[in-house]
Amino acid sequence: MTAVKKKLSDTSLFRQIYITDLFFCMVSFLQVIAYVLLVFLFIWGIVLVYRNQRRYDTLFKLRFGLWISAFLIFSVVSILLNFSVTLPLSLLMLLHVIMCFFAFYGMHTEPEFNHKLELFKIARLFLVLTTLLSIIGIVALLFGFQYDWSFYDIYWIKFPVYENRLTGVYYNPNLLGFVSVAGIFCAHVLSKEQLYTELNRQPIGKLTLAICAAVNLFSLILSDSNAAFVLMIAYCVVYLSYIIFDERRRLTASKVFIKIVTFLLVSAIFIGSAMLFRSIFKTGFAAITARTNSIVEVLVDDSKIISDVGGETPEAEQPKKEGVTFKHINKNLDSGRFKLWRESLDLFKISPVFGIANGNIVFYSEEYLNGILQYGYHNNDLHNGFLTIIVSTGIIGALLFGTFGFRFAKHVIQHLYLRRKSFRNDVYPCLFSFLAGYLPYAFFERALLYDISFLVLWFWLIMGYMSCFVAKFEPMLEQQYLFHRERLTRTLL
Repeated sequence: MTAVKKKLSDTSLFRQIYITDLFFCMVSFLQVIAYVLLVFLFIWGIVLVYRNQRRYDTLFKLRFGLWISAFLIFSVVSILLNFSVTLPLSLLMLLHVIMCFFAFYGMHTEPEFNHKLELFKIARLFLVLTTLLSIIGIVALLFGFQYDWSFYDIYWIKFPVYENRLTGVYYNPNLLGFVSVAGIFCAHVLSKEQLYTELNRQPIGKLTLAICAAVNLFSLILSDSNAAFVLMIAYCVVYLSYIIFDERRRLTASKVFIKIVTFLLVSAIFIGSAMLFRSIFKTGFAAITARTNSIVEVLVDDSKIISDVGGETPEAEQPKKEGVTFKHINKNLDSGRFKLWRESLDLFKISPVFGIANGNIVFYSEEYLNGILQYGYHNNDLHNGFLTIIVSTGIIGALLFGTFGFRFAKHVIQHLYLRRKSFRNDVYPCLFSFLAGYLPYAFFERALLYDISFLVLWFWLIMGYMSCFVAKFEPMLEQQYLFHRERLTRTLL
């Protein structure tokens, strides 16, 4: 019984199980079971947040916690000022936000916590999961296997192609795109030698990591997810900036200018080459898929083989299935997002200072506006993480959240670029590059904060690992108090 209680008190174990369950919430064949389990895991997480506050005094040890606390307080004010029938949904999102801040980002407040060990376990697990599931989707695509089932318009399984794009075992191609980038990120993290040195673990072979990264890259391209492709490009460009500007010697003005020009030229060439490769690869793989599918059809269709040998023509030719081209059926570049964003401006005008509370977004759209937003998968969110925060908490809430993000980014960049120590063999630049790449991604997806999903919690998980680095580099701040000898420490700022 004591061992069970110890496991239930382990926040690191909770994070690993919770993020894994959210991952399976995206897998079509396991989605229902994963969502049922998610209810119990969510309750477990909230209980852990409460217990950690009592055990570790989390609130007053949280890096930049003053801005987080102010944001949470203002979120509560926004909910109270917009009291409606959707109050339970607003409260649920508030609890979700609290979990993001304290159970994930706040992992640096846990004493004697080895963040690199947890990162190693997470990266290894999701590298295996993303690679295996991608292989299943690609193999099914090549062999022409399809499974299409729906329960009215509530739940459906479209494997492995959805709307002319590879979706694999996932619910939507955009989800496949994101987890593919996460898989490539995990492969990059596991390629860092210092991670294995500190943990005293046997390194994973470079060839194995390269194969896993290549499989995930293929899935990313075939999913044709523009937002995920932007995330991948941004990740590479930011990491490239670290490689170019990782100079431990004193830089002169001329050297800085040369590095900036070099960075811009290399970035432009890389982005152009990536987009060209993406287009060529989709076209080439579409031709390969058409050929393999036709071969499989000949092998399994006995009647066709007999008719071909006998020279007989069937009475009624079946119409040939159109090949998959891995391109959006909807030719609009925004995929309907501009319409949602215009609706968000009208929602913002309802309460620009205090916001309308996240739970009221769809309700207010139907009650006071055009009703573009609906309680469904595609239209129940603004598909822009920043707009969602502004509409939910107003100008003041957005400024508080932005201040927290700015303060966090300032300290992270300072330690990454200005310290005399290089981190090329460490995971620190990988974490920073992913977070930086996630910001443009959040402009186009249900991301950043107000969504109980793998996409959001993965971001806060990486934020948590980065916060552990910041806490490690600034240990003296915890002993420096504000207002003379009062309890508030400088870490809160």
